[in-house]
Amino acid sequence: MLVQDTGGPGGFAETGHLGYVCAEETLSSVRKDLLRNPLNWLLVFVPVVLIAEHLRPESHTLLFVLSVVAIVPLAGLLSHATESIAAKTGDAVGGLLNATLGNLTELVIAITALKAGMLDLVKASVTGAVVTNSLFMLGGSFLLGGLKHRVQEFNPRNARVQASMLLLATIALVIPSAVARVDRLNVPSFTLPLSLSLSFILLVTYGLSLFFSLKTHRDFFASAEGGEHEEPWPLPAALVTLIVATVCIALVSEIFVGAVQEASLAFGMSRAFVGFIVVSLVGAAAEIMAAFSGALKNRLDLSVGIAMGSSVQIALFVAPVLLLLSYAVSPTPMDLNFGGAQVLMVLLTTLTVTGVVSGGQSAWYSGVQLLAVYAVFAVTLYLIPN
Repeated sequence: MLVQDTGGPGGFAETGHLGYVCAEETLSSVRKDLLRNPLNWLLVFVPVVLIAEHLRPESHTLLFVLSVVAIVPLAGLLSHATESIAAKTGDAVGGLLNATLGNLTELVIAITALKAGMLDLVKASVTGAVVTNSLFMLGGSFLLGGLKHRVQEFNPRNARVQASMLLLATIALVIPSAVARVDRLNVPSFTLPLSLSLSFILLVTYGLSLFFSLKTHRDFFASAEGGEHEEPWPLPAALVTLIVATVCIALVSEIFVGAVQEASLAFGMSRAFVGFIVVSLVGAAAEIMAAFSGALKNRLDLSVGIAMGSSVQIALFVAPVLLLLSYAVSPTPMDLNFGGAQVLMVLLTTLTVTGVVSGGQSAWYSGVQLLAVYAVFAVTLYLIPN
């Protein structure tokens, strides 16, 4: 048996010193990453909003603005930590982890709203996240990337698979709303069992989609171009960041939900606009920046994957999970009977995006088209009376 010479009694001390030096280098690397991203400078608003809520709980408009600003950098930290953990665990576990934590910001905000019984806000945030990711995030990526690169290419097979999954989720959202209105069956004895059944179908479908993309047909999802990949954080640092960011988001989300009703009146915004536009933009802030950055670097597959993958994840995973959780945390169980206008917007979004991504190429005007549709939806929802 070979025994390593530790150099005498000082060997253990030297090993401990080396470990300490490695830990210091790791912390230094993480600190540099945090300071390098200007978005993380907004983390100062996290303690500010917590202090403001303690000192001036009646200032709903101020608390609303501060909580929005505070959630944005927390979402960025959560996204980076999740990606770093997924990079260390391999494709199978990493895919499951991304499915669970990829949209954790939206999930935490929605759970807080569920506890408060604000089902309209939750439903609007779910449909709004699908539309925002598909139209605003993807449209902005096409526009910014197209202004820098005349024509950009991406994997059309990946985009078509994502679009077909999104269409499936849209059908599941349309059916309860359509039947409830056309056949006048908007009663809990029908909508609740139907919504539960559809939720299980969506969850099973999403699980199979992970198996499809990570195991049996991984080649379908290969990128059309290469590019630099961001160095993941060490696993301990990523885990600590994940826990701390989740706790902070939960605390700030309570303040956000508590202030949103009064603040929306002060700003003249309908509750549908707040849930559909504001909450979805805040929750997806980190992903939006990552998608835009990928497009500027001519890594459009990354942008398309983030935008459409996040939309599919919200529709097939987050929505049914929220419905199941509502039976435990909400005063009233949630169903999948969304507002007619919201369902129509999701359906039109799916059809629009499917047509745009089918060719595997984009230019800046493709982004203009998607952003124009998003602007039409936003203006309409802003003018809807409460």
